Amino acid sequence: MIIPGPQIFAIANQKGGVGKTTTAINLATALAAVGEKVLLIDLDPQGNASTGLGIGRNERAPGSYEFILGLSPLSDCIRASQIPGLSVMPASVSLAGAEIELIDMERREHRMFDALAAAESLDGQSARSRWTTILIDCPPSLGLVTLNALVAVDAVLVPLQAEFLALEGIGALVNTVERVKKRLNPKLHIAGVVLTMVDRRNVLSQQVEADARGHFGELVFGTTIPRNVRIAEAPSHGLPVLIYDNACAGSQAYILLASEFIRRRRNAAQQGPSS
Repeated sequence: MIIPGPQIFAIANQKGGVGKTTTAINLATALAAVGEKVLLIDLDPQGNASTGLGIGRNERAPGSYEFILGLSPLSDCIRASQIPGLSVMPASVSLAGAEIELIDMERREHRMFDALAAAESLDGQSARSRWTTILIDCPPSLGLVTLNALVAVDAVLVPLQAEFLALEGIGALVNTVERVKKRLNPKLHIAGVVLTMVDRRNVLSQQVEADARGHFGELVFGTTIPRNVRIAEAPSHGLPVLIYDNACAGSQAYILLASEFIRRRRNAAQQGPSS
């Protein structure tokens, strides 16, 4: 039995190419594989999470753009994926214009929060009651679209590339999370840092991991995601690596990450709301 805890997570890092979307896709797939009902919301105009789950470009509207702007209801914006238990709200290039369109809207930082709170799914249930976990794959920026995600979620998962300058880049996100917590979303917190593209043969990679654990302590997941060619190949086939090659090192790492994620959420539920 899954113990309820933080339920809606933003997967965010303003730096691109850190394994953010790959983590969103494969964590969602691994959670669905153990029986969770998962919704992955693609908020990146590039639509890489949609591509990685086999949603064609002509199948992406209405999607997250229409949902965040209040143009379409939740039920019209959801697609079933080929993974049982995993649904997707796809992103289209239209989402690139949302940054400008949101500027003059009322409650511009709360559009995603309000839409999820008011939304009813196909069977009339609220978004929180229909899905065990909702993951929001954020764009690689700290603009209004990402801000909407941070206001709507319970917590943030931060993929951190095990490469030079990665720790410096994460500082802006940490500061943004603190500002959003103080002004817009009191429950917001960083639920964990996921080290990605780890190469244990590389001294620099080892040093970045040591620095990250020294700086963030227990926030850093024990599970790390290795550099793995099968992870890189999987999106071109429209598949999570867990489906593309379940036996590869990358797949096994994401299975372990999902297990650790579930344990952390259970602990968070038992300890009560984050201070």
